[in-house]
Amino acid sequence: MPRLAIALLLVLAANLSHLAASHAEDKPSRPNVLMIAADDFNHWVGYLGRNRQAITPNIDRLAQQGVSFTRSYCAAPSCNPSRTALMSGLRPDATGVYGNNDDWRKVLNDKVHLASAFRNAGYYVAGAGKIYHEAYRSPAEWDDYLKESGTDPIPTGSKGVGGIRFGAVDANDEDLREWKIVQYGIDELKKEHDKPFFLAIGLHKPHMPWFVPQKYFDMHPLDEIELPPHIEDDLGDIPPAGVKMARPDGDHKQMVDSGRWKEAIQAYLAACSYSDAMIGRLLDELEKSPYRDNTIVVFWGDHGWHLGEKEHWRKFALWEEATRAPLIWKVPGVTKPGSVSERTVDFMSIYPTLTDLAGIETPEHVQGKSIRPLLADPKAKWDTPAVTTQEEGNHSVRSEGWRYIRYRNGDEELYDETADPYEYKNLAEDPNFAERKKELSQYLPTTNLPDISGGPDGHNAEGKKMKKNRNQQRNQQRKQRAK
Repeated sequence: MPRLAIALLLVLAANLSHLAASHAEDKPSRPNVLMIAADDFNHWVGYLGRNRQAITPNIDRLAQQGVSFTRSYCAAPSCNPSRTALMSGLRPDATGVYGNNDDWRKVLNDKVHLASAFRNAGYYVAGAGKIYHEAYRSPAEWDDYLKESGTDPIPTGSKGVGGIRFGAVDANDEDLREWKIVQYGIDELKKEHDKPFFLAIGLHKPHMPWFVPQKYFDMHPLDEIELPPHIEDDLGDIPPAGVKMARPDGDHKQMVDSGRWKEAIQAYLAACSYSDAMIGRLLDELEKSPYRDNTIVVFWGDHGWHLGEKEHWRKFALWEEATRAPLIWKVPGVTKPGSVSERTVDFMSIYPTLTDLAGIETPEHVQGKSIRPLLADPKAKWDTPAVTTQEEGNHSVRSEGWRYIRYRNGDEELYDETADPYEYKNLAEDPNFAERKKELSQYLPTTNLPDISGGPDGHNAEGKKMKKNRNQQRNQQRKQRAK
């Protein structure tokens, strides 16, 4: 072949190679996803300022890297229905999954869930810890999932007051199961992936028991602990259905009578600080990894938690403390560091926002709306309030300025959140606010399917049978592991 022809071919080949490389660079790669969940983590985090005693530097660091939401709410103030709604895209009233004893797998195909949407789109999908309620895992959705994270050490001394369990343990950070759960995520971030990944890491803490190493208690000296804001007779203007949820003669009476209220507050803060430290390990690894600039990070707590406000402990209620939890997004190329959105959102937005950001078609069944516009502009217009459901037929609607609660029996509560952020004064009976109630009531769920286990949180005959069978299965598994 003449030299001139060879030279022309070489030039042409070089140009084609350059053009192909240019096109490859122009083609956007699909982002990875790191989803971090923390169980029972209420709004006692530093960046929200709800409780100045909170020490959560790593969560606060993530907030400074992206967009943090100051008004973010769960779909249900209970582990199983909250997580089922978030992962399936279907609200509790649309599935009948209202309680922790409701096995969602009886009514929902695992193919509708968030992990499946990413897997079907070609993602490598992996996870560890508590993403679903642990009693109802869904292994078919995942390419890989940590099978066993172990158990936590137990204090040798006092273990709390009644059902509120807390105490320092003589242990190191790595002796708790959160270490192993987070280590799974770290190991995945160290791998070389040939596909984009969806990685879900679910921490149990600060779910009870609040058994964490002594050093986290030392971060919150008992003599400096302040009780949460509360007033005498806070339930005086609450209707019977609300008082029934509060159960003031249960946990709260026991705690007050014990004289250990401040100790319980200290323990919850300590458990939150421990969880924050584990989240910090994961964030540190992401920042060192080659995936740091192409990974969406979303952090959420599955619901809030009362620690004596309204004479109530735990979740299982429709007030601010039980329904509000952290929500932070860090999205390369979309969010701006240190942004804050005061718009009201609920966690039904997480599924469609993730699929939207990843360029995956959002399944038709998903009931939430993508909040991508708020990630790009935290002050953008947003008129959709947050809706929370606690057991069948009981709902709360939270706008930026108001909370309206309607119980199954017709009882109502209404709060002006701007003037009354701790919800001390129920305005539902005031005729001056009739229009406000009417405005908010249009957002109340209307489907209200019956509870799939036949009663509140499975406490009927069928629910008790399900619980008994599950306990028997767990006992058999323990025996097999012991062999």
